[in-house]
Amino acid sequence: MPLSDCKYGTNPQKDHNYCLHSLPMAEDYHGKKPVRTFFDFRHLNVSENVDVKSAPLLSLTNLRSISKVKVVSFLMGLTLTFLIMASYILTWDKKGLLFTPSPDQFRPVVVLTSATAAEASSERNLIDMKLLVRLIGSKLEYTPRKVPDEKDVIETDSHLFSVIPRHFMPGIKSPCWYEEFSSELSADLYKRNLFTQRSKSFKTVCDRLRTNFQQHLHHRDGKPFRLRCLPFFYIIGQPKCGTTDLFHRLLLHPEVKFNTMKEPHWWTRKRFGYIRFKDGFQESFPVEDYLDLFDLAAHNIQDEISGNSSGDHRSLQFITGEASASTMWDNQAWSYLPRDGEETEPPLLAQDFIHTVQPDAKIIIMLRDPVERLYSDYLYFKMANKSAEDFHQKVVESVQLFQSCLSERSLRSCVYNTSLYNAMPVRLSLGMYIVFLLDWLTVFHREQILVLRLEDYAANLKVTIRKVFDFLSVGPISEKVEAALSKRPMSNTRRVADRNLGPMLPVTRDLLRAFHQPLNHKLASVLDNEAFLWRKT
Repeated sequence: MPLSDCKYGTNPQKDHNYCLHSLPMAEDYHGKKPVRTFFDFRHLNVSENVDVKSAPLLSLTNLRSISKVKVVSFLMGLTLTFLIMASYILTWDKKGLLFTPSPDQFRPVVVLTSATAAEASSERNLIDMKLLVRLIGSKLEYTPRKVPDEKDVIETDSHLFSVIPRHFMPGIKSPCWYEEFSSELSADLYKRNLFTQRSKSFKTVCDRLRTNFQQHLHHRDGKPFRLRCLPFFYIIGQPKCGTTDLFHRLLLHPEVKFNTMKEPHWWTRKRFGYIRFKDGFQESFPVEDYLDLFDLAAHNIQDEISGNSSGDHRSLQFITGEASASTMWDNQAWSYLPRDGEETEPPLLAQDFIHTVQPDAKIIIMLRDPVERLYSDYLYFKMANKSAEDFHQKVVESVQLFQSCLSERSLRSCVYNTSLYNAMPVRLSLGMYIVFLLDWLTVFHREQILVLRLEDYAANLKVTIRKVFDFLSVGPISEKVEAALSKRPMSNTRRVADRNLGPMLPVTRDLLRAFHQPLNHKLASVLDNEAFLWRKT
């Protein structure tokens, strides 16, 4: 290869220029290593008097003036030069060279197909994965977080706790109370509600509620009061685990009254002024707007209290519910708020506020094999250039980023790290269920939290739904309702185009299985259920 075709790299040894050449490979990438040749033009034993780069042509006349000793020396030096260069080429593949740099400093550029690239990338990371699995296992046993004092939670959002009382009305299953109603609000009731500006379905409900709103007021001591209610239960997660489907099926039970918006994301985002964090601060949704979401259920309960219902007192057993798949895991808002010090973990979590206003709330969590959840998440939220190979590369990058964080910080710190979350090309941390569950268990009792698996839900819908009904203490449903519940089509199924992409690569699945193994073992131990190991999926 001519010197003009060489690209020069820098070696730690000063002023040494090398030319790296990767010979074409006759075998596959996993066969023999590519032959590499290094040329070091500064270490050759050539006489300093000879300029190899620009040696002049010697005529016969000039040769006569040169002594035989010098000619012999020149020829010997030239011969030695070629012998050394030849030895470099011939002996490299066997034992390396004394004067060449470490192979780690230069690596041949090999163009791989997408499938080969995924396999090679996986092999390069297997050793790191073993180290990472041990690292995760060593950091899984940590002291539970210190639950903040109630007064600190209240001081953080004094308006929230000035609107919601500390005690709710007796005899009503849902957490409800009376709030004095100002006649000044009658003219533009719901008009200023920020949820109506972003949800046509909720705006339609509000338009209907506004027409007969006065009929649902309670009068006492000459003052009008409106009934306000919070959710009796929360479906808190996780994304791509069937929460939307569960939400719609529970709506078929006559005692369950949801808000019309499936995911208000109020506790985690909108009350702080964020709809999507990448769009920055927009406008804070006040707690009053959130409570409006449950006015339809409140009106049904008020009709029963006022004696305007059928008289079977079923309305008093109505329960309200809310389903936001961000509630379990999303605490990014804390990193955008002004605070003292440099906390590496959020000092307050969404569950601290929910528990403070509603310590008896019921919590439902739907989980799925975290490996499959991540692929489904990728297919659902990524719009362009999707492929199994692209997913693999994004998984590798995310695992590497998480490993880098974990080598310096605690497991909780990395899971809640907003910068890391934004840097990872796939939402790897959302599948680390045990970290989030343990934090919810610091404020809610175990019997207040129902943890389900999507795999069980899909395999035996009736059994799982009955388990939910028992958990919520709602009455049995009729055969007609049960039939409608069973026949309802599944929500949020995978798009045809996404199904055509096929499953993830086996090497991707193996990598993710190894990553989640210690986390799943801890989860199964805490829940005392080996099904959460997801060995059979």
